[in-house]
Parts: sequence; C-alpha cells; structure tokens
Amino acid sequence: MAHEEIHSDVHTDAFDPSNVTNPEHAQHHIVTPMQYVLVYVTLLVGTAITVLAAYHDMGVWNPVVALFIACFKACVVVLFFMHAKYQSRLIKMTIGSGFFLFIVLITMTLLDYISRSWGMW
Repeated sequence: MAHEEIHSDVHTDAFDPSNVTNPEHAQHHIVTPMQYVLVYVTLLVGTAITVLAAYHDMGVWNPVVALFIACFKACVVVLFFMHAKYQSRLIKMTIGSGFFLFIVLITMTLLDYISRSWGMW
C-alpha cells in the first residue's frame, strides 16, 4: 500500500499511444532489413535521376530540379535512417522547425542578394 501511495502521481498506464507523459520512453520501432533495402533503392534511383538531370539542359531550371531531388533524398534519409518517422510529435516538430529556420535563412540571403544594385559600384 505504501508503494502505491508514493507513486500515485506517476502515470502508470502502460498504453499511452501519444506518449504524452514521457516522450523519451517511446517504444523502439524495429525496422526490417527490407525497409532498408527499399530506402537504399530509392536513394540509388534518386542519384540516377540527379545524374540524368545533370546531362539535360533545362536552362534556369537545372538548379531547381537538382535541389528538389536533393531535398527529396534528404527527407528520405531523415525519415528512415534517423528514424524520425517513428518518433513522437515533439521530435517531428523540432525537426520541422529546423527546416523552417533553414528556409527562412535561405530566403533572407536570397532577398539580400537580389536586392543589390549589381554593376552600379
């Protein structure tokens, strides 16, 4: 009885799907080797598409296509190799805020770059 009174304020429900109480104590997800093979094949296909896109002249769209493919491959790596897909919402939000900050910084840099008076110095 004394044992129950000491830990009465601690969450004891074994089934906590959203893992609100202790998100760091989430159950570990077992990734099968087949999933790793699929991710590997996806990254290889992405690399092949990148190489093929480099050989085609798309004008000003070359860097846009290359960055899109690179971002897709980076998302695959973050989701599967870093196991972000299986983490709590807090971890996903932290990763998303990092990407948001990256986009803000790139946008600010590009806005500064295109607002310069090139050739006027």
